[in-house]
Amino acid sequence: MSSRSSGPAGRWSAGPLGFSTRGRNPVKELFGKLADGTEIHRWSLENGGTRMKVLSYGGIVQSLRTPDREGRYADISLGFDTVEDYVAGSPYFGALIGRYGNRIGAGRFTLDGTEYRLSVNDGDNSLHGGAAGFDRAVWDVEPFTDGPDVGLRLSHTSADGEQGYPGTLDVRVTYTLTGRGAWRVDYEATTDKATVVNLTSHVYWNLAGEGSGSVHDHELTIAASRYTPVDSGLIPTGEPVEVAGTPFDFRTGKTVGADLREADRQLLYAKGFDHNWVLDKGATAGPEWVATLTDPASGRTLKIATTEPGLQFYSGNFLDGTLVGPTGRSYRQGDALCLETQHFPDSPNKPSYPSTLLRPGQTYRSTTIHSFT
Repeated sequence: MSSRSSGPAGRWSAGPLGFSTRGRNPVKELFGKLADGTEIHRWSLENGGTRMKVLSYGGIVQSLRTPDREGRYADISLGFDTVEDYVAGSPYFGALIGRYGNRIGAGRFTLDGTEYRLSVNDGDNSLHGGAAGFDRAVWDVEPFTDGPDVGLRLSHTSADGEQGYPGTLDVRVTYTLTGRGAWRVDYEATTDKATVVNLTSHVYWNLAGEGSGSVHDHELTIAASRYTPVDSGLIPTGEPVEVAGTPFDFRTGKTVGADLREADRQLLYAKGFDHNWVLDKGATAGPEWVATLTDPASGRTLKIATTEPGLQFYSGNFLDGTLVGPTGRSYRQGDALCLETQHFPDSPNKPSYPSTLLRPGQTYRSTTIHSFT
C-alpha cells in the first residue's frame, strides 16, 4: 500500500493562490436528517483563499470554492443542496469512496483460498464498494487546527462482511486546508482480517464553476505513459498498454475534448474517458505531481499530487441532464470530470497489478494533495 509522507506538504509543495486569507476554525451546522432521523451536519472551512463545505454523510465535499484570475469566487465542484438529493441518487458527487474504489469484476475475488462475493451494483460488477459503500455512511467528524492549517478528521468502522468484504475495517480520513489553500487528503485504515482496500475521493470538477457547461475546453495533463484498457463492462482486460498514438495520451497536455469523438473502441465502451492511467512515478512514499487541469477562460488551475500508482480520469459521460445542482442548472454529459487517485480497478483479480491487500498488523496509508492557483 502507499505510505503517507512526512511533513505538512509531503515531497511536493502547493503554490499559493496569490493572496492571503487567514484560516478560520471549522463551523458546524445541521444540514438535514436521514429518513430514520439521523442528523447530518455540514462543516464549513476556509483557509489560504479556499472555501470548502463537507458533510458527515459520505464525507461528501458539498462545495469547494476558489477565485478566478480576477479574484471572483465560484464553486468548482458539482453537488446538491439537500440530503434528500444525495440519498436519492447521487453519482458519488464529492464522496469518500470505499471499501474499494472503482470496479471489481463479477463482484467477487478470492483471498487466501476463500471466495468473497460482493454487493453488485454496476451490471455484473461491484462499483465503489457496493450498493451501500462509504459514500452512504455517516462519518464521525472532529475539527482541528494545526498551526497554519485547519481541517476535519473523519472516522468510520466497516463491519466484517459489510457489502461482502472480509474483516472489520477501521478507517480514518483527514481533510486539511493548508495555509496556502491546498486541500490535502490523508487516508488510513486497519483491519482484523485479511481484506482488500482502495480508498479515494470522487469530486466532480468544473473549474469554470458548477452548472457553467462543458469541461471539454479544460486543458489536462497526466504524467502517465500507459493505461489499462477495459472490456464492455469497464473491467481492465489485463496488462497496461502505451498511450502513444492513442486518444489516451495526455502527457504533454491537451483539451479534454480534443480526441473525445475519435472512433476508438475504448472510448465507445465508456462513452468517453473512464479509464485508469498507470502513473509513471508508481506508488511513492510521499505525494508527487501527477496531473494538472486548467480552465483557460477563468484562469483556475488544479494540480494533483499523490502517493497512489493510478489515476482514474472520468469525463462525466453518464451525466444526462436529470440532476440539478444548487444553482438550479442541470448537469449534462461532460459538465464535469473526475480525477480519482487510486490503485488499479479489479486488482484483487489481477495478480500483476499493485496489490490492494491489507492484513492485520498493517496500516493502509495514502495521501493526495489538490493545489489551486
